[in-house]
Amino acid sequence: MGNVTKGASRHVPPFAWPLLSCGQGSDSHREPLYKAIMEEDRSAIKALLADYSVNEPLSVWKEPYIMDLLSFQVDHANSPIHLAAKYRKERSLQCLLESGADPKIRNNRGYTALHLLLLNLPRSCTAQAPISDKLQRNQPTLQHNTEKSLCTLRKVKHHINPEMNNHKNDSLLQLGQQSEGFRAISVLIEHGANVDDTDKFGRTALHIAAMALDEQVTATLIAYGANINFPNPKCGRTALHFAVCTASFKASRILGTNVDCIRLLLNNGAKVNIQDHEGRTAIHEACSGGRKEIVDLLLEYKADVNSLTRDGQSPLFTFLQHRTNLKYTALLNKLLGLSYPLRLRDDQGHLPPGLLFSEFQMLKDRLITLSNKLPSLQDICIFTVRRIYGEKYKHWLKKRLPVIVWNSLYKYEDFSTLWKNKTMMITWMTGDHDDRKAN
Repeated sequence: MGNVTKGASRHVPPFAWPLLSCGQGSDSHREPLYKAIMEEDRSAIKALLADYSVNEPLSVWKEPYIMDLLSFQVDHANSPIHLAAKYRKERSLQCLLESGADPKIRNNRGYTALHLLLLNLPRSCTAQAPISDKLQRNQPTLQHNTEKSLCTLRKVKHHINPEMNNHKNDSLLQLGQQSEGFRAISVLIEHGANVDDTDKFGRTALHIAAMALDEQVTATLIAYGANINFPNPKCGRTALHFAVCTASFKASRILGTNVDCIRLLLNNGAKVNIQDHEGRTAIHEACSGGRKEIVDLLLEYKADVNSLTRDGQSPLFTFLQHRTNLKYTALLNKLLGLSYPLRLRDDQGHLPPGLLFSEFQMLKDRLITLSNKLPSLQDICIFTVRRIYGEKYKHWLKKRLPVIVWNSLYKYEDFSTLWKNKTMMITWMTGDHDDRKAN
């Protein structure tokens, strides 16, 4: 490569200069305009715009004086207003708007200046993500500049809700969420952003926040009037469906993910028995995941444990679909004690797949017997009281009924012994007992 002097890397390679000349404007103004915008020199910007179209594409090397042969990076902000928005240069942004910059102009990826600002929001500092002392000192300034830039752009009345045709078709609020824009969401909504805007998947900002179990953003969106029961037009699911589904995942169960976001939705009017396009309610999702604390919470808010999907599947059926759920005997006993009539089969006559494993043969036989048995008048009364008072008021009822009566109402039959002994025998015979004991 020849001799490289000490200062060689500080100069742009000769073959890179032609790239600085793309576009139709004056080459002599492009690089100074880039520098003036980055330095927020309003006088220089206005002087340079006298001979340069404010909406003309502006593509220059990033930091051209400190690059070397291996760091060819072009700033694709495109127009001056895109550049100012991307780097949160609020004074430059204001100057460009005063000079006739079009806030609706899009770059080569379909983004407006507002999109770029949201995509490049400063991320919050967390204990899990070590940051430099310099970045930590600059964090308040970055946040302040971001909010001022947002306010500046949102004052342009015809730019309140630009059409979405960028490569991802995201809404403004969703871009704010993706970039940890909790505070940006407030600014956007206050300046006219539609809080119930949907993306190409039919999700609102509240759907995405609930799916992420983000309690802070969820509370903000609710406070600004988000429709808490808005159904996704593609699948019919509400924010409650999404939150319960995420919290019920195996990983969430293992990690003990809290249910505060679900409780927040319920406390603010989320309807617990809304069915999606398949007829599934939130308690179907909770039972499928096998987390008793979520099921108990939904039951407190009058979730219908006997609701059926379009295929005739009850919450109990969705619980029994998964083999791993059958070890959660406390939840199994409760669901059996609340299900009336007891439906083990769907509309096609199929049993839940989890019951078809040989180790659960005794449990399956017992449940089939129960489902075919006509309940007594006493059983019907017990089911009715449990349904009316549910989990939320059962302790209130305990103070007002004789102990023997209350015990008969809330004593669930224990079905775990029907398969535990057989499971222990199989474990011993296969030689896995030591591992099971250790676990």
